[in-house]
Amino acid sequence: MSMSDKAVHWSFWLLASVALIWNLLGAINFLVQMDAEMLANYRESEQLIIENRPLWATLGFAVAVFAGALASLLLLLRKAIASYVFVASFIGVLLTMLHSLGSGIQFGVAEIIGIILMPIALAGFLIWYSKHCEKKGWLS
Repeated sequence: MSMSDKAVHWSFWLLASVALIWNLLGAINFLVQMDAEMLANYRESEQLIIENRPLWATLGFAVAVFAGALASLLLLLRKAIASYVFVASFIGVLLTMLHSLGSGIQFGVAEIIGIILMPIALAGFLIWYSKHCEKKGWLS
């Protein structure tokens, strides 16, 4: 049975689509952060992180969201290489969060969960999920 003959569970399409939307929103967020007028609408803690972010952390953020969007698209196209691109995205997320945590800014609990932990957890989940889909024979 070839990969194209192997039926995938409906949840695959849902999760892969949500992953693509999440990462596209991240890519849009990255582009918006490059616009000073738009940045003024962010919370003060977020503005401080962005304005003081070094090049390596900005590049990490770019890799996180653009590689994540590409990996999500590859997942929707049922390509096994998606898991490797998700790993690149995860590394980008870690670099970005390393800077955020080391910035000296005091975060509230909601900010730690929403800004730091959720992207790390989701990026890790997408690596696991893409490997899971590969093992099920849904990816080629």
